[in-house]
This record gives sequence, structure tokens and C-alpha cells, in this order.
Amino acid sequence: MTIRVLVADDQAVVRDGVVLLLTSAEDIEVVGQAGDGNEAVRLAVAERPDVALVDLRMPGLDGAQVTAEVLAAGVGTRVLILTTFADDDAVMPALRAGALGYLTKDATGEAVLAAVRDVAAGRTVLDPAVQRRLVQLVVTAPEAPAAVPAPSSATLPAEAEGLTRREVDVVRLLAKGLNNRQVAHELVVSQATVKTHLNHVLAKLALDDRGALIAWAWRFGLVDNTEQ
Repeated sequence: MTIRVLVADDQAVVRDGVVLLLTSAEDIEVVGQAGDGNEAVRLAVAERPDVALVDLRMPGLDGAQVTAEVLAAGVGTRVLILTTFADDDAVMPALRAGALGYLTKDATGEAVLAAVRDVAAGRTVLDPAVQRRLVQLVVTAPEAPAAVPAPSSATLPAEAEGLTRREVDVVRLLAKGLNNRQVAHELVVSQATVKTHLNHVLAKLALDDRGALIAWAWRFGLVDNTEQ
């Protein structure tokens, strides 16, 4: 199966390099190139690529806006951000807009190709620097909350409806930067129980690992920034 990819970056030399890399793979076809956000959305709607590889800082619409527009168009395109920036002002808008992957431009060519394949398959990909930023958003707070209020079903996103209340508690704590031992302490359960809940959640959400789960939790609002 050939993965059809749209490349959007306002820097021609970067765009050309990414296209050259992608076309070196037998299973990837570049179906469009855009130098600004508006053109990226237009091409995504017209070409319906499997993956849109999008820079964050572009003329017209930025990467987060492109992501939101492409997903709203309902063309089935998944967005992978490839950018220089890994600060939370850049990361969070893109993830909340629905980007399934986020890589920085110091990623290796092999990592970019692997990310394109993973995102095309519906898997979340996060650069290690981005995972660190998500955790730092909460671990730099003076003190973690002593308890996590059980969210009502009315406050949960539709994507979390298959999770139990305790599984949601585990997800929220993990996304706030706590490790299994700390989660177990907060919920007054064993670490084995936390691990069991985590495995159940990953299976229910079809996610590969903790990093993907953290991105999912932030994207769908299970972590409240006001708690920091």
C-alpha cells in the first residue's frame, strides 16, 4: 500500500529536502507541496492525502490552524507536524487541533519516514523533546494535587466514554507527569493495579505507549491547565 503525503513548509530548501527524503521510500508518494497554510489546506482537500506533513510557522494559516482546517474538512488526512519548535506555545495548539504526530526538524530521516508510516496507520508519534515538554508543564508546579476529583460523565470527551472512572483517574495523573508509583500512592492502589489499568486503557484507545496516551489526554482535555 502506498502512503500519499502532502508536504507543507514555507522554506523551499527544507521542503525540497523533505520531498527528496520521502520519495526515496518505495511505499511513499508525495502528491502535493505547499509553501503556505492556505495552499496546504486547499491541496489537502483536493488531493486527500493520507498524511499531511506540516510546518508550524507558515504565512497565512499556521500549522495548528492548518491541522484544524484539514480535520474539519473530513477528507481523512492525518497531520504530522515537522517543525523547529518544541516549546509548549507551539506544541499544545497543534496537539489540541488534532495533530497525530509532532517531530522536530533535528529528527533523523529514518525517524521522519517511520513517523509518516505510523501516523498513516493512525498511531501517535511524539518527539522525545515534546514528551518532555508535556511532562514539564506539570512537574514544574510547586506541588501535585493531593487527590484527583472524579470527573463526571458530562465533562468527559466522547473519546473517553469507553473508559472507567478509575481508568480516567489514572490517565489524568499520568498526563500530569506522575509515574506509576506516584499514581498508585495518589489512588491508594498497588503499582500492579496501575499497570493493569494502563494496559487496559492503551488497548481500549488503540495507543502504543505512555507517550501516545499523554498526547491523547492533552488533546482531548483530560488535563486541566488551571490545576497547575
